[in-house]
Amino acid sequence: MALPLVLFLGLAGLFFVGLHSGDPSRLPSALIGKPVPEFKLPPLEGLKRSGAQVPGLSSGDLKGDGVQIINFWASWCVPCRVEHPFLERLAKESNAPLVGINYKDKTTAARRFLGQLGNPFQAVGVDAKGAAAINWGVYGMPETFIVGKDGTILYKHVGPIDKESLETKLLPEIRKAREKG
Repeated sequence: MALPLVLFLGLAGLFFVGLHSGDPSRLPSALIGKPVPEFKLPPLEGLKRSGAQVPGLSSGDLKGDGVQIINFWASWCVPCRVEHPFLERLAKESNAPLVGINYKDKTTAARRFLGQLGNPFQAVGVDAKGAAAINWGVYGMPETFIVGKDGTILYKHVGPIDKESLETKLLPEIRKAREKG
């Protein structure tokens, strides 16, 4: 009679340990080494740089231009706000194009977010329904990907970028990607 209770408690304990152990940025991605998923996202309406509309983003834009960085973000995402200064630093220090995919956000809120914090993105695609995020295997906001010049996903960082992850993970991965050619 106690066996079902013991089994339940044992399974509950395993789930608890699994949820609370490890680094969430180490979540595996089935897409590493594979081409970026096909997508075409419209621009964030009204987002301008030097008087011109900042372009949207498609999978075709991620091929042939060298290493690129893709960041999934949203204005309602508190960790996205925390990581923003590190995204700006990443864009400067990596010398790699940084593009953003705005996830399930309101246009005015997304523009206000970038207006207040600065726009480090060369392009911003709007993923209004979240389909692109699903195809990329995104677990939550923010997530950042490094894509090789052939359009292959080389690295995935889950969670906000901070000083340590910028210096010990992302910048070294970008250097490694460039060395591969």
